[in-house]
Amino acid sequence: MTDTCPLCDCASAVFFKRKKQLFHQCSNCRGIFMDKQLLPAREAELARYKEHKNDVNDVNYQKFVSPIVSAIMRDFAQNDKGLDFGAGPGPVLSKLLTDNGYQIRQYDPFFADQPELLAEKYDYIACCEVIEHFYTPPEEFRLLKKLLLQNGKLYCMTNLYDESIDFQNWHYKNDSTHVFIYQTETVHWIKENFGFANVAIEGRLITFSS
Repeated sequence: MTDTCPLCDCASAVFFKRKKQLFHQCSNCRGIFMDKQLLPAREAELARYKEHKNDVNDVNYQKFVSPIVSAIMRDFAQNDKGLDFGAGPGPVLSKLLTDNGYQIRQYDPFFADQPELLAEKYDYIACCEVIEHFYTPPEEFRLLKKLLLQNGKLYCMTNLYDESIDFQNWHYKNDSTHVFIYQTETVHWIKENFGFANVAIEGRLITFSS
């Protein structure tokens, strides 16, 4: 028996297996996910995040998040209300937007645990390199949709898998906290099943419209 998909609860098959790594692929939404027995405990997950060198003044780090920052600045005004969901220990996205006069708050279950922010509504939400860390993606995507105001947008940045990628040698799967990997089909399944009006994919940037 293989794990059922944590996103859509459908049957899966083993997709990739080697020592200390086991990923399944869903037969329905095409999501690729880590075996439940290998999911890091909370302490190990936090330790891995603390290893990240997220200096908000690092020019390369700023360039890395620039697609999502540019999209927000294109689509929204400075007085629109934003949330950096999963901001991490170095919220460079928030810094760049704030430096440009934008209003954005930070929420992160490890580094900015402010649950009161999840009781508000936002014009836009940024999830930069976050959704691949979701252990329970249905709960997270329902929450994110609920937090959006009408005509709001959810910006996600992650590396999508496709068949042109050599999964065995793909660095992205080797991060022990990358527990759910998306394909184009997975993204469209999320749009259809969580009530989003539209979705656009531009490289690593995925934009869901409310």
